[in-house]
Amino acid sequence: MDTADDGTRTARSLADRLAALHFAELGNDQATGRIIDTIAEWGEDRGWRVYRRAPSVFPLPPPLRGHSVLDVACARPDGPPLAIEIDRLDRPRTVDKLLAEAAAGRVAIWVRWGAGPFAPPPLPVHMVTRPAARTAGTWHTVTDRPPPKHSAAPIENAVVEELPWNGK
Repeated sequence: MDTADDGTRTARSLADRLAALHFAELGNDQATGRIIDTIAEWGEDRGWRVYRRAPSVFPLPPPLRGHSVLDVACARPDGPPLAIEIDRLDRPRTVDKLLAEAAAGRVAIWVRWGAGPFAPPPLPVHMVTRPAARTAGTWHTVTDRPPPKHSAAPIENAVVEELPWNGK
C-alpha cells in the first residue's frame, strides 16, 4: 500500500461488492446474514483474516459485563484492522461502538441496509449503504438496473392461442 488507508478506498471497495449483492424474499435476519456473508467473502478474497462476531473495545451496557462484539472484523497485513457493523436501523450505540473502534486504531465502517434515508455517521466512521425495499413482509435489493429489453414486435401481430376450458 503506497499511502495510509483512511478507510475511504476500503469503504468504496466494499460498497462496490455490496452493490453486486442481490436478494429477494428474505426476512430481516436472513438479509443481514446474506450481507455479512458477502462482507466476509470480500475480505477473504483480499487475503485478509476475517472474524465474525469479533470482540470489540466497546463495553457492554450495565448490568452486563465484558465487551460488545463486531459483526465482522478483518485483520490486514497491509493496513489497520477493519471494524464493520451491519444495521438496518439507526442505532446510536452502533455509532458509539464504531467511534471507539476508530479511536483504537481501526478503520470503522457502518454498513446500512434497507429503505433509507441514512444519516451519515460522524467521521472517522465510514458508511456504506445497500438499498433494499420491503414488500409483503420480506426484503429485496433495489437496483438502478434498467428493465430488460423486450421484443420490438407490435402486440397486434402476436398469435393468440385459445386454451381449452373444462370449467363449464
